[in-house]
Amino acid sequence: MPEIIDQKNPAVGIQYSVGLSALGSTPTQLKQALTSIENTLSLSRIFIPEKEVWVGAYSAELIQQVPANLEAFETRNLRFALTALQQIEADIRHYVARFENKRLAIVMGTSTSGIADNEPELKLHFQGDSSIQIKQKKQEMGCLAKALQVYLGWEGVAYTISTACSSSAKAFAAGQRLINAGLADVVLVGGVDTLCKLTLNGFHSLESLSDTVCQPCGQDRDGINIGEAAALFLLSKEVAPVMLMSAGESMDAWHISAPHPEGDGAMRAMQAALDMAHLDASEIGYLNLHGTATPQNDAMEIKAVQTIFQNIAVPLSSTKHKTGHCLGAAGAIEAMICNQILKDQSWLPLHQQVVVDSELTGVNYVNYPDLDQSIQYVMSNSFAFGGSNISLIFGTQLK
Repeated sequence: MPEIIDQKNPAVGIQYSVGLSALGSTPTQLKQALTSIENTLSLSRIFIPEKEVWVGAYSAELIQQVPANLEAFETRNLRFALTALQQIEADIRHYVARFENKRLAIVMGTSTSGIADNEPELKLHFQGDSSIQIKQKKQEMGCLAKALQVYLGWEGVAYTISTACSSSAKAFAAGQRLINAGLADVVLVGGVDTLCKLTLNGFHSLESLSDTVCQPCGQDRDGINIGEAAALFLLSKEVAPVMLMSAGESMDAWHISAPHPEGDGAMRAMQAALDMAHLDASEIGYLNLHGTATPQNDAMEIKAVQTIFQNIAVPLSSTKHKTGHCLGAAGAIEAMICNQILKDQSWLPLHQQVVVDSELTGVNYVNYPDLDQSIQYVMSNSFAFGGSNISLIFGTQLK
């Protein structure tokens, strides 16, 4: 019989996982990309008319057609999700066969949904073509979880979270709560975001896009690169090689797009995650920074880290110079990175190899990828517009 986590312990097991991004589609590709200095981003001219930009594009093929009962939801976003899901679908279907369909839930995170597929039609519509039919369902935020529910034939709770850059990290928190509240036995969580003109032009208008591959915490950092990803995880109360220990959330509501300059919300999220997992900061073996490479975000996050970890030299790095900022899917693809670190126990992701801002030194950036001792717990940060903050802790053993 599978070992069941004590019902008083909030941890849940990650039974299966998959992640597709600019890093590739396999754990081997992910490790290779994150432990080398080779660039994984690409230049594109198709998103912003007057500007060539670096993006984290998924370069492998996606499935070409969705099942007939999903045609109303058909978008590249959904095909991206199904391409990822099919890698672990057989395992998932075998695992959930012993549970009632109404006890199987889905919580997804996204910020783009299927807007990219409606962009050409919207352009013609706003140019005055009244014959254009805009298929609203394609870009509804809730359609991702609903489409996956139809595809899998599950009957439990199914909804999508859209809180900008914290969306898919919050899907983990929601899934964990559903299981611990007794509302579901199994929850499929994760996030999917696809490259589209809306987000690229939006960040361009905010003057937040970098002219180069982004430089998290770098002296010359000048903004972000946008990426895309699809990452999915099956959670349950059974013990697994890697577990979601806790999720700490906060809302500082400091500004519509800027973080609290002192990192107040970031600190509260990290501390809440530690408290929920009953861990001391010294037990965290690696910290995946939100690390967007914008001046304000990096400054506040390092300040928050220094407060929470004080004199603890926790190894840390941002991985967004390799994936791009995957927005609604950022938390999920970075959770996949943390998941693989704990499984492999041999490497850590390199921080961007640039000159660090002199005001952001004093922390232990990962400059050498080899892991010389095993680690039990890792933390991953996601901070979003409006001050929607979350920190996740993953572990290899129960506390």
